[in-house]
Amino acid sequence: MKQAKIRPQRILIETRAGGCDSLGDEALLGRTKLALICSQKCPGDVILKTYDFARLVRGSGLAIVSGFHSPIEKDCLPILLRGPDPVVIVQAHRRSTSRLPMEWQKGIEAKRLLLVSPFGGRAKRVTTELAAERNRFVAAISDEVLIPFAAPGSKTELLALGLLASGKPVYTFSDRPGPLLDAGARVVTSDFFSTRDAVPPTA
Repeated sequence: MKQAKIRPQRILIETRAGGCDSLGDEALLGRTKLALICSQKCPGDVILKTYDFARLVRGSGLAIVSGFHSPIEKDCLPILLRGPDPVVIVQAHRRSTSRLPMEWQKGIEAKRLLLVSPFGGRAKRVTTELAAERNRFVAAISDEVLIPFAAPGSKTELLALGLLASGKPVYTFSDRPGPLLDAGARVVTSDFFSTRDAVPPTA
């Protein structure tokens, strides 16, 4: 059966694009939000810890925000959608309302999934620059940031260092010595976010 198109709405988040198109329950942006950002490639032990995180965080009350673009982020999305907590997908291109996956449609109807595009009509496809800007946006609207692994010299590492310099809490699963740990990133276990109270949203 052909899926009906749903008209995008405008939400009040200021970006260089001047605002965002959204689809879903905008109230999810008022929840305590944890960003999930990871480099394209990461060590096997970190991959396993991130899968565990996606399973264990369900029921924590946190809204998980991500572009769900890198392989490990993509793999976490269906796990998170099977849980009860909110998910915010930030897209690095102009948001399309056609041919949404059935799981996404169900999440939107249940008011626990929000699609956001901060790029309006200016981007029809993902580029490296837009992906980097998308990740900055993901981090900016979140209260805390989980970066399971940042490849040395990568844009993800650069983003993490900027966040740490600004005082935003950054967590990682990788205990390998490097700039993130030197800058104050906290190494946590994969069940860390499921075994503590959600941090109140920032003012």
